[in-house]
Amino acid sequence: MDRQNTLSLVADGNTLPKIAIALGDPAGIGTEVVLKALASPEIRQLGQITLIGNRQLLEAAYEQLQAKVGNLSFVPLAEISLLDVPLPVAICDRIRLGEGNAASGEASFAYLETAIARTLAGEFEGIVTAPIAKSAWLAAGHHYPGQTELLAEKSGTSRYGMLFVARSPHTGWMLRTLLATTHIPLRQVSETLTASLMTEKIELLVECLQQDFGVENPQIAIAGLNPHSGEQGQLGTEEIDWLIPWMQQQQKRLPNIKLVGPIPPDTMWVKPGQAWYGTSGESVTGLADAYLALYHDQGLIPVKLMGFDQAINTSIGLPFIRTSPDHGTAFDIAGLGIARANSMQAAIRLAAEIVWVRRK
Repeated sequence: MDRQNTLSLVADGNTLPKIAIALGDPAGIGTEVVLKALASPEIRQLGQITLIGNRQLLEAAYEQLQAKVGNLSFVPLAEISLLDVPLPVAICDRIRLGEGNAASGEASFAYLETAIARTLAGEFEGIVTAPIAKSAWLAAGHHYPGQTELLAEKSGTSRYGMLFVARSPHTGWMLRTLLATTHIPLRQVSETLTASLMTEKIELLVECLQQDFGVENPQIAIAGLNPHSGEQGQLGTEEIDWLIPWMQQQQKRLPNIKLVGPIPPDTMWVKPGQAWYGTSGESVTGLADAYLALYHDQGLIPVKLMGFDQAINTSIGLPFIRTSPDHGTAFDIAGLGIARANSMQAAIRLAAEIVWVRRK
């Protein structure tokens, strides 16, 4: 949604979306990319934005960033809404930029817990999460594969998914990719994929496309699991054994939804790539509204190849909106002032856009 449309909605008596930003691991680049994102007037005007973090750590990061990046006009901290999360002195004293540890893990966990609680209480309509380090959470005694799983547990959600969204800066085309499985070893993918799991993911994806993106009758492309989608059983039988029969059953059950596939994974991303870069020289036909990848790297390699600076992770199925930039803590460049804020800006923008859509 552009600035003019936002201003028109506000002029009509609508209040700006209430967005919380959990600052993530304070030893990483989270605070830097948030402050850089908020340096843009366009981003600040998207909503009523409140940062969730520790005041002492935020002030220290702000001062260091100002010293490193002299040519960027940051918003004065006094003009930024902050929900201060108190932390023990012992925790704050152990946090060092570029060094994720139990202390930084405890801080980022507390930030997200606070954001979830306040959002469930009705203070915010959506959460944008800066990156955390799973290893730091584990060191702090918090055994979660990632932020999505904590968000789901605290909100009492059993059906959820990770949808990656990126808008091409070349053509404006939007890539949407849902993962059927996420943070599991590759050897466990085949046994984890079941017809019931796929049904859950398709239902979540259709609900999201209709509710959040206004796509009433979506076309969804589904990747095969094996090379060449099994080559008629010569390179794997999962497609023949259950995936194709499942797709046929779902197509009958959902006549207004078009399911395409299973598409060989090495060719499924050709048309999206052409639409992203505009390299075909003409309008790309046969594009899907969303793509369902069966495992983590199958979906995220093309997402990051095309949209590394633009991609966003949005958790679907939750009772509130959650988006996050599609990058990690980047401890190796933390404190250097060189982190790019494009993905964080896109995450804030998408959260605000979905709020407006859901309010209709």
